Amino acid sequence: MSNAKSLEQLEQKQDFIRRHIGPTPAQIGEMLSALGVSSVEELIEQTVPAGIRLPKPLEIGEARTEVEVLSYLKSVAGKNKVFKSYIGQGYHPTHVPNVILRNVLENPGWYTAYTPYQPEIAQGRLESLLNFQTLTLDLTGLDLASASLLDEATAAAEAMALAKRVSKAKKANAFFIADDVHVQTADVVKTRAEQFGFDIIVGPAAEATNHEIFGALFQYPTTTGEVVDVTSLIAQVQDKKAIACVAADIMSLMLLKAPGKLGADVVLGSAQRFGVPMGYGGPHAAFFATRDEYKRSLPGRIIGISKDRLGNDALRMAMQTREQHIRREKANSNICTAQVLLANMAAFYAVYHGPQGLKIIAERINRFASILATGLKAKGIALKHDTWFDTITVVAANKADIVARSQAKGVNFAVNREGEFSVALNETTTREDIVELFDIIVGEGHGLDVAALDAEVAANGITGIPASLVRDDKVLTHENFNSYHSETEMLRYVKRLENKDLALNHSMISLGSCTMKLNATAEMIPVTWPEFANLHPFCPLEQAEGYQIMMGELHDWLVNITGYDAVSLQPNSGAQGEYAGLIAIRKYHESRGDAHRNICLIPSSAHGTNPATAQMASMKVVVVACDKDGNIDMADLRAKAEEVSENLACIMVTYPSTHGVYEESIREVCDIIHSHGGQVYMDGANMNAQVGVTSPGFIGSDVSHLNLHKTFCIPHGGGGPGVGPIGVKAHLAPFMPAHSLVSVKGTTETNGAVSAAPFGSAAILPISWAYIAMMEPEGLKQATEIAILNANYLTQKLSEHFPILYRGRNDRVAHECIVDLRPLKEASGITEMDVAKRLMDYGFHAPTMSFPVAGTLMIEPTESESKVEIDRFIEAMVSIRGEIAKVESGEWSVENNPLVFAPHTQGDVLGNEWDRAYDRFYAAFPVASVMKDKFWPTVTRIDDVYGDRNLVCSCPSTDTYAE
Repeated sequence: MSNAKSLEQLEQKQDFIRRHIGPTPAQIGEMLSALGVSSVEELIEQTVPAGIRLPKPLEIGEARTEVEVLSYLKSVAGKNKVFKSYIGQGYHPTHVPNVILRNVLENPGWYTAYTPYQPEIAQGRLESLLNFQTLTLDLTGLDLASASLLDEATAAAEAMALAKRVSKAKKANAFFIADDVHVQTADVVKTRAEQFGFDIIVGPAAEATNHEIFGALFQYPTTTGEVVDVTSLIAQVQDKKAIACVAADIMSLMLLKAPGKLGADVVLGSAQRFGVPMGYGGPHAAFFATRDEYKRSLPGRIIGISKDRLGNDALRMAMQTREQHIRREKANSNICTAQVLLANMAAFYAVYHGPQGLKIIAERINRFASILATGLKAKGIALKHDTWFDTITVVAANKADIVARSQAKGVNFAVNREGEFSVALNETTTREDIVELFDIIVGEGHGLDVAALDAEVAANGITGIPASLVRDDKVLTHENFNSYHSETEMLRYVKRLENKDLALNHSMISLGSCTMKLNATAEMIPVTWPEFANLHPFCPLEQAEGYQIMMGELHDWLVNITGYDAVSLQPNSGAQGEYAGLIAIRKYHESRGDAHRNICLIPSSAHGTNPATAQMASMKVVVVACDKDGNIDMADLRAKAEEVSENLACIMVTYPSTHGVYEESIREVCDIIHSHGGQVYMDGANMNAQVGVTSPGFIGSDVSHLNLHKTFCIPHGGGGPGVGPIGVKAHLAPFMPAHSLVSVKGTTETNGAVSAAPFGSAAILPISWAYIAMMEPEGLKQATEIAILNANYLTQKLSEHFPILYRGRNDRVAHECIVDLRPLKEASGITEMDVAKRLMDYGFHAPTMSFPVAGTLMIEPTESESKVEIDRFIEAMVSIRGEIAKVESGEWSVENNPLVFAPHTQGDVLGNEWDRAYDRFYAAFPVASVMKDKFWPTVTRIDDVYGDRNLVCSCPSTDTYAE
């Protein structure tokens, strides 16, 4: 091969790296000059302690081009065998409407947005989430719904926790799970119960009240398809002052009486079959609803309706639903990531089809199930149940022969029960499929005629649904579900909502600790390939060979990047990864006879999820102080570790620190904890400042979770999906999450599961795989180095106008900095909230506000932002500093200035009245660059207090619009 050709190939392979990293070589030189250093290497030497820098490059192979990556992934995906899936058990094939596939799932306007903590620039996804809550309330028949949880099994575990909090059966310590609940759901609930110290009782549903319980979980319909009236069971549970929870199939609720009408206290389930691919297990949104009196115990986020400054209706997250960052170990849950993108897809599916379309889909599924059941009965085939919605369970002595025939025809049944199998029909089922099912189950030449059976079913009113459970009330009456059924109207509705939201396709989102970096298009493309999208998570492993190859390679790369020995891909959020990591630590201690070790040391600066997670793992939190520079107070750490030595389980520490610096003492921290028999849990939130430069395993940590939706490019999706795998040292590897239905390599079933699917949100793992494959060792290291460069350049420029709260060695920061607005607030009365809202007028999402220190902004530019964009952000911040100065000087009063009135909408600026101390044009266009591409917030500042005092968490009635 010629040198010229080699050079050309090298340039092609580096092309993606150049496109991922924002600054050009010239811009890098300008930033280095501003910092007074001659090279990136010199900056890293000044910033990262020498003792923790990796001695050699990562070992993850050579970089590949976008073309090579997509070609290879396509070949790998082709090794998956996409059988027709009738497995059911909470996962069903579905038709994703193309208008939603292209304009939501594949649209960066929807998938790159951040959690709607700044609601004035998130009104679009907030309306969609309100639709999701309204959908949930209508179908469940309850009072209050959340805006999605991670999956059905996690939602069930949260229901158990809620039941314990609110049940008046205070002496009871047992939770009952009916033995016809989905296996994976029971698994996750059992894991959560073990950590909380609850007893779990599993048995026939009718035996629930034979025990002293604080709550019970029933499946509706059951995992084998039976449709049971649980009204009396619910009443019996409630007579014992316990809480009745029902896990329901969302599609069945179009035809079945709402569980809330049967008396249920909590109703939950998966919204997957509302237009979200199975994706080998996820991501999928769970729905969760409960009674109004339990609203303070509801897990997750709630979207509510409030008013803005001008009296317009405006949406925002209600009731401090980020409370795990506020209440710490007193939080209801450690939930951080939701499944917003997937909840939005399910909501749009309901909007697109409307109540009539959804009912037609549900009736068609049920009719096919009835045809199948009627035909099988006619042939003398024994059915387990006389009722059904979509699932028929066959009792068969010749099960093995039938399953062999199904496999030969590329068909999967649920076969995980002795002597029987289940067939779950779905939206994609056709008449030809029913004929094929008869061929498999009865045998070819069966003589069954689908048209004749259909006529028989219709003539005799056969539905499999008991008359007492037929839904008789109207659902989805709000105009949003009755207006957008043509593709033209749907397309415009989706676009109208998208236009209200600021996402990464508009501008830099500089959230500290959240790493809103580029989610490259090439990384996103494989997610919707049918070979990845259409696999059931419980299909035989040999049918998922492509997934196993891709996940195996990703596992090995993450092991090398983290310096650990093994990785579990099961946790499907960062918070869930924390939880799985602490469980591994607990089980490790128990295996050594140290079950008494239950104390978790946590620095005062830690993420709010850390103490909340420790509480979920039944650990006692002991807070370690930080010094004036934001570092762990080593004297306090030594004293606390010595004091609790006998019972020390672990420390949870973030690196670089939550304050955005590389603490020099991190290795000493690890040594102190290990010397007292504890384990080191390193929060992976700031891995974007580690990859290729250092690693948690090299530093001395025992376990970390990785936010793949941060460092490894899975997009935030408006607040979810996320993936939070854990990396562990060898001694913790045997204690990683397992699964009852699918063998997970390296674990044992007794470990329990933390997610419903064995490999978590598998469908989005190709994103991180592709990112690593295209970046290669040098590219990954360069990404970290440029993240550090961008942050230090930003810090240097802002420090000329604002105090910077913390710095590390040589006055450098890591990948983020904290701007201290408290002195300015004291001098001017202008708050960090005012600055955050005013940034919207400049076209920017605010940085992380008041975390980890109240009255501050934590800013992270990431490596993907160019110097041009960073300079534009600096210009905005400097301009805002000038506005604050005018308030300080008295030119503007604290009550009348552009900061306290921000953000400014078109209606505000163009209104008839204007009595401000500044002119209209300046309100909207404070700097010239804004005129090039103005982003208009659609509401002015929102009144949170009004919204919490007047809690409305579903779509308002049509009468409200008329008023």
